[in-house]
Amino acid sequence: FSEPPKKAAAARASQPASAVTDRRFGKLPRVYVDMKYVLVTGGVVSGLGKGVTASSIGVLLKACGLRVTSIKIDPYLNTDAGTMSPFEHGEVFVLDDGGEVDLDLGNYERFLDIKLTRDNNITTGKIYQAVINKERKGDYLGKTVQVVPHITDEIQDWIERVAMNPVDGTDKPADVCVIELGGTIGDIESMPFIEALGQFSYRVGPGNFCLVHVSLVPVLTVVGEQKTKPTQHSVRGLRGLGLMPDILACRSTQPLEENVKLKLSQFCQVPVSNIVNLHDVTNIWHIPLLLRDQRAHEAILKVLGLWCVGKVPQEPKLSEWTERASRFDKLKSPVRIAMVGKYTGISDSYLSILKALLHASVALDRKLVVDWVPSCDLEDSAAVETPDAYEKAWGLLKGANGVLVPGGFGDRGVQGKILAAKHARENNVPYLGICLGMQIAVIEYARSVMKLRDANSTEFDPAAKTPCVIFMPEGSKTHMGATMRLGSRRTFFQVNNCKSAKLYANANYVDERHRHRYEVNPDMVSEFEKAGLSFVGRDESGRRMEIIELPTHKFFVGTQFHPEFNSRPGKPSPLFLGIDRCVVWTARAPASAYFRCCQLTDQVHRRSRS
Repeated sequence: FSEPPKKAAAARASQPASAVTDRRFGKLPRVYVDMKYVLVTGGVVSGLGKGVTASSIGVLLKACGLRVTSIKIDPYLNTDAGTMSPFEHGEVFVLDDGGEVDLDLGNYERFLDIKLTRDNNITTGKIYQAVINKERKGDYLGKTVQVVPHITDEIQDWIERVAMNPVDGTDKPADVCVIELGGTIGDIESMPFIEALGQFSYRVGPGNFCLVHVSLVPVLTVVGEQKTKPTQHSVRGLRGLGLMPDILACRSTQPLEENVKLKLSQFCQVPVSNIVNLHDVTNIWHIPLLLRDQRAHEAILKVLGLWCVGKVPQEPKLSEWTERASRFDKLKSPVRIAMVGKYTGISDSYLSILKALLHASVALDRKLVVDWVPSCDLEDSAAVETPDAYEKAWGLLKGANGVLVPGGFGDRGVQGKILAAKHARENNVPYLGICLGMQIAVIEYARSVMKLRDANSTEFDPAAKTPCVIFMPEGSKTHMGATMRLGSRRTFFQVNNCKSAKLYANANYVDERHRHRYEVNPDMVSEFEKAGLSFVGRDESGRRMEIIELPTHKFFVGTQFHPEFNSRPGKPSPLFLGIDRCVVWTARAPASAYFRCCQLTDQVHRRSRS
């Protein structure tokens, strides 16, 4: 550290925020010099895996005994990801506090087993909004508000403030903050953040800031050799903007050759020991192990001045990650799940659901196979317009061991989802409906079992004669962003011996994350229950339906909340364990499938607590 921790803390406490002065622009807030920062940037092309790299660095540092937090910087003008299409940006990840954020924060939470807040996702929209609000209040009275210093100062202030927030369930701040800068070096929209981070590295000083640059080392098929020029140009651009990489993380299809590392070291002015190779692997759980094997933790800790101070063990403890990655590679027996949705062409649209299914299947020692079923292709109109796609979709649905209908918005493909729910219900196929998937199951039950042919959601038909799903009264019909029922909410079990309660270890209630603006019509609940559909979970008022079950079915469950957002490697979501285990144990012994499922769930809960 630049100062002994106690002395530094005492100095900060006695120093007013206005005491630190920038060499050019005057007053700046105090800097937390005992916080360490790791910045992850990307070059050449997008989609290199900066998010997984940042998460894996966090895992490595956490395995060394450090507390780690994460921040994602997205340079787009949106305030948050809430109004963005999955086709544009993948899924919207929801946090406990209701923040709608970039999917990379989901990676951070899953890898590091932490809980972040909406402030851990910085966007250009948030920064400019904060500066404009201050200008309107008169905080900059007499000054011309500019990108430099006002926007850049706000970025730095935001990073310092959020980095100190505890994220691991304790009241202690993190030791290291891993910051990922979205996009690639050279993007116009990233320039204020690049300038701010350059200033920030100077402010926190040597030994408190480490820059990891992720770049591509491609192989041209004609030449057949690994080319370093793209990375050289990327590093040159980074240096031209005032940032010097401490560590190079080179993405490639195959391991880097030694002469390639030497060339990169010479032209990028980075020591060979600080060049790590992130080549393609069988699963992303190998990435922290790749970094460990190449001594990346040693390089990072040396840059941060932590290698010799006796604060952390020098060898990361990653036995659990090693076992999990190895187990994944050995899986052979499949569990086949049909994912019926409208964004099936882009797997990132359902990333958290895929990860939750994966966590559950690995816990069961089963290889996950997801059959992507476009819901539009299940509809009767598709039989006429695209008969081949129609036959393929129904073939996949009927061949699957379980059916999952995820959340979504809009009426496109809804009829196909209703048909998928009907197929699962009538053929005793395990079914899990999430958010819209639960509402779909309710609509299908009303139409097919209760003979309410006009049953619908007011989202799809505002003038529905039998509105079994309605717009929530507290919602806004004029503004889309951040107006839904968002974040962690408590669900109370109404039936103690229901499948869901047993999967949650016979808990009285459960806290899960939500993202919806429509709900099951509470005035119709009694009719549904008389017809055999059980609403086993409700909110604290008792009028908002949270979980449905069909008692006569082996596993037919719908949830208004999103259980996938709380699933972790080694701590799978109970409901995803439920559908996967029902599939597995039904194949072995149908009569005892459910009871064996609950026994295995109890085992996982005990492992998680230990």
